[in-house]
Amino acid sequence: MIVKIVGGHGGVSPGFRATSYLVDGKLLIDAGSVASGIPIAEQALIDNILISHSHLDHISDLAFLADNCFGMRGKPFDIWTNNEVKDNVMKHLLNDAIWPDFTKLPSEKDPTLQFNLFEAEEVKQIGDYKVTAVKVNHYAGSLGFIIEKDGASVVFTQDTGPTDRIWELAKEQKNLKGIFCEVSFPNSMTQIAIDSRHHTPATMREELKKMPQEVPVFLGHLKPNFQAQLYQEIAQLNESRITILGSDNSNFVF
Repeated sequence: MIVKIVGGHGGVSPGFRATSYLVDGKLLIDAGSVASGIPIAEQALIDNILISHSHLDHISDLAFLADNCFGMRGKPFDIWTNNEVKDNVMKHLLNDAIWPDFTKLPSEKDPTLQFNLFEAEEVKQIGDYKVTAVKVNHYAGSLGFIIEKDGASVVFTQDTGPTDRIWELAKEQKNLKGIFCEVSFPNSMTQIAIDSRHHTPATMREELKKMPQEVPVFLGHLKPNFQAQLYQEIAQLNESRITILGSDNSNFVF
C-alpha cells in the first residue's frame, strides 16, 4: 500500500491542508483537502471514500470533489461511513442550501456520490481492501479504520483522544505495518484537548503504551498555529518510531 498524505493537518492555512489520505490512488480516507490537494484527473480515479466523522475538516472537499468530477466518471464515488455521519453530511452540507445534493445529480439513478453504511467493528471488502471500522473517542460519529491488503495492514485512527478498542484489534493483526494517529494541541492546552477529544504529546505518551509495539507511528492533525511547539514536545517523547506529518504531499509505502 502507498499512502499519500494529501493533507495531514488539523487546520487550514497556506501550506497546511486538512485531513485527506489517499491509498494507492484509489481509496480516500477523509475529504478535508482532496479537491485542493491533487489534480482533477487524479481525483476522478478515486473509487471509494472512507469518512471517519462529519467535522468540516474531514468532509468539506466532498463538495468540491463532486463538483470537479461531475459527469467525468460514469459511476459514483462510493462513500463508506455510518448513519450518523451520512445524516450530518446530508443535513448540513449536501442540502441544496449550502451545496447541491450530488447524491441525486445528475440523477437519482446516476448520482455523483453514493453512500454505503457500515457500523463499528463491521468488516467490509471495499475494492482491493478489507476494511474494519472501529469506534474511537471523538465526536460526530467518529470511526477509525484498520485497512488490510495483500497480507499487510495499516491502522488509521483519524481524530481521537485516548481510546482503547482499536488498539485491542490492532494487536490481533499479524502483519501491522503502520499506525496513523493524531496530536492536535500542545501540553499547555490539555483541558481543551480533553474537552474536544484530541491528543496532546503528554496523552500520546500514554497512548503509545496501548499500541502494538515496534510498529511505526505517524502523527498528524497538528494545529498549524501550534506546529512548532508540537514538534518540540513530540521530540521530547524520545520515541524513535514516531514520524510527524508536518508536510503535506508526502508518501509512505507499506
